[in-house]
Amino acid sequence: MTDPNHCPKVDYGRNINDADVAIIGAGISGMCTAIDMIRRGGERNFIIFEKSNQVGGTWNDNVYPGCCCDVYSHLYSFSFEPNPNWTRQYPGQEEIQQYLVQIAHKYQLYRHIRFNTSVDEARWDEDSRKWRLVISRLGGKEAEFGSSYMVTSDFLVSAVGQLNVPKYPKIDGLKQFKGKVMHSARWDWDYDLRGKKIGIIGTGATAAQIIPEVARPCTSLVIFQRTPAWVLPRHDAPISTFMQQVYRYVPFVRKRHRARLMDLRESAFDAAFDTKSTAHAFVTNVSKKHMLTQLGGDNNATLREQLTPNYPFSCKRITLSDEYYPTLARDNVFLETRSISSISADGVTVEGDVHHDLDLLILATGFRTTQFMYPIKIYGGNGCSLECAWSKGASAYLGITVKDMPNFGMLYGPNTNLAYNSLILQIEAQSLYINTLISEVLASKRQGMTLRLEPREEVVRNYNEEIQARLAVSTFADPSCTSWFKNEAGLITNNWCDSAITYQKRTCFVDWTDFDVLGTAAADVRRKGKTRWKRVVEETQFSDTVIKLLATAVLGSLVVGCSFYSGPVF
Repeated sequence: MTDPNHCPKVDYGRNINDADVAIIGAGISGMCTAIDMIRRGGERNFIIFEKSNQVGGTWNDNVYPGCCCDVYSHLYSFSFEPNPNWTRQYPGQEEIQQYLVQIAHKYQLYRHIRFNTSVDEARWDEDSRKWRLVISRLGGKEAEFGSSYMVTSDFLVSAVGQLNVPKYPKIDGLKQFKGKVMHSARWDWDYDLRGKKIGIIGTGATAAQIIPEVARPCTSLVIFQRTPAWVLPRHDAPISTFMQQVYRYVPFVRKRHRARLMDLRESAFDAAFDTKSTAHAFVTNVSKKHMLTQLGGDNNATLREQLTPNYPFSCKRITLSDEYYPTLARDNVFLETRSISSISADGVTVEGDVHHDLDLLILATGFRTTQFMYPIKIYGGNGCSLECAWSKGASAYLGITVKDMPNFGMLYGPNTNLAYNSLILQIEAQSLYINTLISEVLASKRQGMTLRLEPREEVVRNYNEEIQARLAVSTFADPSCTSWFKNEAGLITNNWCDSAITYQKRTCFVDWTDFDVLGTAAADVRRKGKTRWKRVVEETQFSDTVIKLLATAVLGSLVVGCSFYSGPVF
C-alpha cells in the first residue's frame, strides 16, 4: 500500500543538537575517532564540526604547488583501510585527499559532519555533566538561519591537530605590500605565476616543495632564508600498475611492504633523537653528500656554505627533496641570506638597504603549532580556561587527556608528534584510547547512571616530567636552533620522546587508577582496574624466509589446482 504522506514524517520533539559525542575537526584524527565509534559498537550519535568545506583537515587546506607527504604512501593510510592504489612512493596532496574522501563516503561520515562551522567555545557544565558548545555558522546562506547556536554532548573530542592555524611573520610593512600575498596554507590557484617576480619567506619542508614548482614559470624567485635546512634525498618514484595489482590481489605482499616501511622509519628514531648516536652521524653525512652531489663544483661553493646548517641534524624538521638543491642553482633563482629589514608597497628590503621588487610574496612560515586548540575557548570543570592552564606550555597525559577537563580527549595533542614516522600510527592509538573512555561514559548513560572521567593531577605531572626529562637531552632541545617543536620559552611541547611502537604500547590500555572517576557509575569502573585491547602491530612479524616459504606454498597449491582443472583456458 502506498504511503499517503508525500513527505517523510518528522519528530518535532527531537533535539538534533544534543549528541553523545562532539568531535571538532574532520581531518584524519576526527575521521578515525568517528570510524572507531562505528566499528567498535555501531555508535552514530555523534556530530563532527568542520570549519572547511570538505573532509581532510590539513590535506584539504594545503593545496599549494608540489604539496605532498614526507611519509611513504603505503604507511600513510589507516591500518584498517589499506590503499593498494597509491601511484607513487610518496603520496601527493590530491591523492591523499581522494583517499580520505573515499573513506568518509564508505563509513557514511558526511551525514554527521557540519561543514563551514566553527566551535567558538566549549564549557563543561558540572550540573548536567555535559559539554556545552557555542557553534558559529560560517557559510553565508546557513548563517541567515542564525549565526550561532548551542550543542551539548556527553564527551568532547578535539581533533584539530597542530597544523591548522597559519602563522604570519611579524615584519614591518607586511600589510603595506601592494602585490599579492599568499600563505602556503591559503593558496590562490587563480593567480597566474607566469612572468612574475616572486619572493618566498621560509626554507622549511613546505618551502622546499613550493620552490621547485614556482621557479619554473616565474621571471625571478628570491628565497629569503633565515636558517638553512638539513635536506635528505627523497628517492620518490611511481608505483607501476602491475605492483598496484599485486598489492590489491596479494594482500600479504602489501602487508609485508608496509611492515618493511614501518621498520625503516622506526629505525630512524636514534638518528632523529640522539646526537651522540652513530645513526645521527650517518644521516648527517648523507645529507652533506646529497648537497655536494647536487651542488658540486667551485661555482657552487658559496651556495653550499649558505645552505649548510650550523645546528644538529633533526633539531628542526628534516626536508626530503630531490629537486630543492638543483632549483637553487637556476639562473632565475636567488638565495637571500641577509635579514629582512622591512616590507614596502613594492617589495622587500634586506639588511644593507638592498631592495627586491616583487609581484608576489609567498609566506611559507608554518603554523601556530604550540597554541593547541587556538582560537577555541575551552573551560573545564573548575571554570579555568585551557589557555590559562597552558600559559607556560601545553601538556597532557599521553597527549590525550587533560587535568580539569572531564570527559575530554584530544588527538595529535601535546608531545605526540613524530619527527620520523607516520603520524597515523599515533592517531589510531589515540583514537582507540579515547573510544575506550567514550564507551564507558555512554554505557553508564544507557544504564541511567553518570560518569565523570578526568586524569589525576599527579599522574599528569609525573608523566610530563618523565617525557620532558627525556626530551631535554634530545636533538630537539639543542639551543642552537629554534623550531615549531618548542614554544618561545624553549619547552618542547610538540614532539614525542620515543619510538612510535613505544607510544602504541603505552596507549593500548586504560588504567582506571590514572583517573579521578566520579558519578553513580564510578564504583563499577574502578573495579575494572585496567581495560586492555590489542595493539595494532605494524612492524615486521615474519622473516623473509617465512614469507618466501608461504609464497612457495601458495604458488605450489595454485600449480596443483591448475593440473586438475580440465576446463577452457582464457
